[in-house]
Amino acid sequence: MIDFPIVDKEIAGIAPDFRAISIFVDSSKATKGKFDPDILLGACDFVSSGGPEWGNAHMASWAEAYSRFGAKPNRTPCSAQALRKRVEKDGYVPSINPVVDLYNAVSLRFAIPVGGENFDAYSGKPRLSVADGTEDFDTVMNGEAIIENPARGEVIWRDDVGVTCRRWNWRQGTRTRLEIVGGRMWFILESLATMPEEALDEAGNMLAGGLRDLAPGCEIYKHKVVVG
Repeated sequence: MIDFPIVDKEIAGIAPDFRAISIFVDSSKATKGKFDPDILLGACDFVSSGGPEWGNAHMASWAEAYSRFGAKPNRTPCSAQALRKRVEKDGYVPSINPVVDLYNAVSLRFAIPVGGENFDAYSGKPRLSVADGTEDFDTVMNGEAIIENPARGEVIWRDDVGVTCRRWNWRQGTRTRLEIVGGRMWFILESLATMPEEALDEAGNMLAGGLRDLAPGCEIYKHKVVVG
């Protein structure tokens, strides 16, 4: 049984309807698979044609949740909204690497924030928490590695070392960034009540299926996460 991530009780005051699917992958015994680029292209086309019927409502719910902890969602939107805006502007999102392309495709197809992490770079368990403002966040600015601190009261993902993602799922840190298929990987698909429960399940199944194609023989552990 994978007993993470941890969701601190303060999150209930910001998003009492928060629910997620956590997917842990051990690819140490996997063979090399492949990613079909048409999956990402098809997801972009789906957004261009309107996306899921509940997609706009789900993005509005995320904007409200961001506002509750002091973020400005028009300036720093959730990751799913940022991807959608890019597709609406350019018609596509560029390829990054197979594993990122896969979870971006799931995010676009289901209008849901999806994060992928290199679990071997973690210290302790992933935790969704409210920042006190002293935590370290490693990022890059103008090509240089820097350390930032989140705002006090900001919702963050973190481990025992520091912040792994700021403003809930807005910006991922560099230390735990997932760049290749290999080792232990962790994914989180985050939803609110305006996304149908069955759609969340479908998103989790799409990601798990894609991961099996990328790493045949990998071991996948999937479970639901709720507040409280």
